[in-house]
Parts: sequence; C-alpha cells; structure tokens
Amino acid sequence: MINIKNQTITVDGQTIFYREAGDKDKTPTILLLHGFPTSSHMFRNIIPALADKFHLVAPDYPGFGYSSMPPVDRFEYTFDHLAEIVDKFVHQIGLEKYSLYVMDYGAPVGYRLAVKHPEKIEALIVQNGNAYEEGLGEFWEPLRTYWSEPNERNKNALKKFLTLEATRWQYTHGVKNENAISPDNWIHDQSLLDRPGNNEIQLQLFYDYKSNLPLYPQWQDYFRKYQPPALVVWGRNDIIFSKEGAIPYQRDLKDVQIHLLNTGHFALEEEGELIVELISRFLLTHRKAAPWIEA
Repeated sequence: MINIKNQTITVDGQTIFYREAGDKDKTPTILLLHGFPTSSHMFRNIIPALADKFHLVAPDYPGFGYSSMPPVDRFEYTFDHLAEIVDKFVHQIGLEKYSLYVMDYGAPVGYRLAVKHPEKIEALIVQNGNAYEEGLGEFWEPLRTYWSEPNERNKNALKKFLTLEATRWQYTHGVKNENAISPDNWIHDQSLLDRPGNNEIQLQLFYDYKSNLPLYPQWQDYFRKYQPPALVVWGRNDIIFSKEGAIPYQRDLKDVQIHLLNTGHFALEEEGELIVELISRFLLTHRKAAPWIEA
C-alpha cells in the first residue's frame, strides 16, 4: 500500500498543506499544482497511482484546501504572490529538480516558477493549463468586463462562479458519463469556497487573472528557449480553457505530445487511468510522439 503523507509547513507565516508520496531520493519528482476551485484534493487518485515510479508533491495555495486562509486585508491574493509562496515552499522542502504538472490556476503559478528557475524544470505536464490567448474563449467575457471596468456591478456578476451549481458544472460539463463523476468533488470544494471570507479571496484572484495574459509571451519565450519535454493532456470539451489553447504548444516546443481527451475541465476525474499511463510512459522515456493525438 502506498503511504501518502499529509503534511504542513510554514512559509512566510502561512501554513501550507501538502500531500506527498514516493521516494524523494530514488525517483524523479513531480510537483503538482492545482486549479480553481479545488486544491491538492484533485490529485488524490493519481498520487498513489504514480508513487511507485515517482516522488509526488501537491501543495494547497493560501486560500485553498487546507492551507492558511488569511483575509484579503492581510494577504495579497495575486498570482505573483501565490507563485512566490510556492517557490519558497519548493525551496524549503528541498526540491532541486522536478517535472511540473499544471492545471488551470496551476499554469500561471507554475510558469512563473519555470521562468524564474528554468534549471529546475525537467519536463512539463499540462492539463487544461493555458499559456495562449487562443485558449480564452467566450466563457471569459464576464471576467474581461470586470477587468476593464472593476466596479461592484461587474464584480457581483462573477459571484455566480462561486456557487454549488457552478462548482458542480465545472466537474460535469463535457464529460462522457456524468454518473461516473463523484459528487464528493463539488461538495468538498464548495464547503471550502463557502467559508466566511473565501468569496472575497476568489474574487480578488478573478480580477488578478488579467495579470497573466501579458506574461503569455514571456512563457512562450521560455518554451522556445529551454525546450522542456512536454506532455499536454487536455479535456477537449472544456469551455473554460478550450482545446484551442492546447494546440499552440506545438508551435513553441519540439518535444511535445498533445492528447485531446474526450472529457471536460477536470480530465483526471474521467480519464485518470489514461493520464497516469501517459505520464508514466512520457516521463520515463521523454519519447517524442505525433504532434497531437485525439483520443
């Protein structure tokens, strides 16, 4: 049986919860960075599935999961700051080199780390993690409106994304078999979103997401300059980060394998076994496949 450690560490005065499994000294490390509205909980199944071959570390950002949740007047909830916290976390637990798994919010957090420490990144695993304008479609119009006019009316219009209905939708939209998706996912995530003060945290991050778009060219420069081997596994029915955001990775990366999977935003929930197989094969061989594969 795989032993998963559920641990905490203090980073800049914040308690950071993380899940860890595998042999740090004998196997390659994968740093798993979660999306919204979830936490390291999204990796609960692939961690034990990969821990015989890899050392896996999955932290919760401040304001998410079981990490500290300081109020917005005591903590700057920006992607720059989240990346700074994760960077210090990585340093404190002694990760020298690792493959980077990014999903949703994990992409802007992780790509900031990659640009800052390119020497640490052995490979990329990209699961519905955006770095190209092509991936931001119609879904983003209410957020773009708020970015351009940050008033209370436009802010309040985004609160619909923080409801149980919206959280459930993120897990079930675009899947092949809705009955296969455990309701534990959205019930767990919503219980954390519903904590007093968490809505304001998420609304601050909704607003700050605009800070990521000007960095896309910088991240793409990183891809072109350092050419990390990359496995892209993308739920092709996702409309939050559409499949149009997956294909451009092949413009900038030479050793890239792109799999467009017939599922939604949280691809691990329906295609976890396939993704585990793809990760194992890719990271153990770095073998280049066809430019993109639809499954």
